[in-house]
Amino acid sequence: MDHLYPPALAEDWDAIGAVCGDLQAPVSRILFAVDPHPEVIEEAISVSADLIITHHPLLLTPVHDVSTRTTTGRTVHRLISHNIALFTAHTNADSAAEGVSDALARVLGVSDAVPLSSGATAEVGLGRIGRLETPVSLAEFADRVAAQLPLTAHGVRVAGDPVRLVTTVAVCGGSGDSFLTDAAAQHADVYVTADLKHHRTLDHLSDSDTAVIDVAHWASEWPWLAVVAQRLTTELNTQGDTVEALVSTIVTDPWTFHLSGGAEVKPDVRSSP
Repeated sequence: MDHLYPPALAEDWDAIGAVCGDLQAPVSRILFAVDPHPEVIEEAISVSADLIITHHPLLLTPVHDVSTRTTTGRTVHRLISHNIALFTAHTNADSAAEGVSDALARVLGVSDAVPLSSGATAEVGLGRIGRLETPVSLAEFADRVAAQLPLTAHGVRVAGDPVRLVTTVAVCGGSGDSFLTDAAAQHADVYVTADLKHHRTLDHLSDSDTAVIDVAHWASEWPWLAVVAQRLTTELNTQGDTVEALVSTIVTDPWTFHLSGGAEVKPDVRSSP
């Protein structure tokens, strides 16, 4: 994993690599997931996985209590008591080639993708920007996003003219709010990411004609799991090692249902006294 997604590419604040487990223990079955969520741990136990590889860290912020009174503590205890190791590839997997944003670009039909973030070099950097082989309308592209990414209660939110033509597409798996400016500066017709904020998006739309598509954080990163599973098993096979790779289909997006519609906004018209 360190060869495929070098730790040096991780952000300084990140917490990656081996989290728990005996590093000398044999591994025959690996479960890949976005989050080290309790349901994922139970899935790993049920399929007799020796190792879980996740994108999101379990211990990103300082922890002073791993007793079973906390979710983190219970997770650590479940892992250790069932001899399951946990490994995380987070921002290093965001920046590396064949990483999270590359996987997102690929499932959306974006080709010739290069890093989106300013200052990126070669194939390394955050986000990706590329082109569609055949231009489509924003509405058609949004339909593609909805069809290609896992179904979540969040759904797919779009800001832009439905009939505008989309050729250049920027993407960033996970929270990509900070790269709105990069997407606009590189003349993307649309930018696909997650966790977009109200004020930031409103200002962006006032300053740029780059449309935005906001998807669930979990859904934007899930396509990478199949990529890393294939890459790791292939890498191990070249070394004469064989492992079984399983991709978790448990939806760990926190939102459980979505309601559309609501009260119509009408002007408050009052007669003069």
